[in-house]
Amino acid sequence: MKRFLIEREIPGAADLTEADLAAIAQKSNAAMASLGVPYTWITSFVAGDKIYCLHESDDEDAIREHARRGGFPANVVSVVANEFGPHTAG
Repeated sequence: MKRFLIEREIPGAADLTEADLAAIAQKSNAAMASLGVPYTWITSFVAGDKIYCLHESDDEDAIREHARRGGFPANVVSVVANEFGPHTAG
């Protein structure tokens, strides 16, 4: 599966409560389960008016269908070309 970075523009995202985020997570989980294809939500980050999500799927169509079924935007969907961090410095 490929990894995708998804940028979701949600005005006031940084002000969402734990209960709001839990409700979004429930909608996301239900949307994933309904797809019927391999799909994994890795994690999400809230920053300002955006939520950035890291998901795994075979293709972008599944990413966009997940967003449609969940009722949340997928303003930018990018395939992750590579990953690195302190552990890759050698």
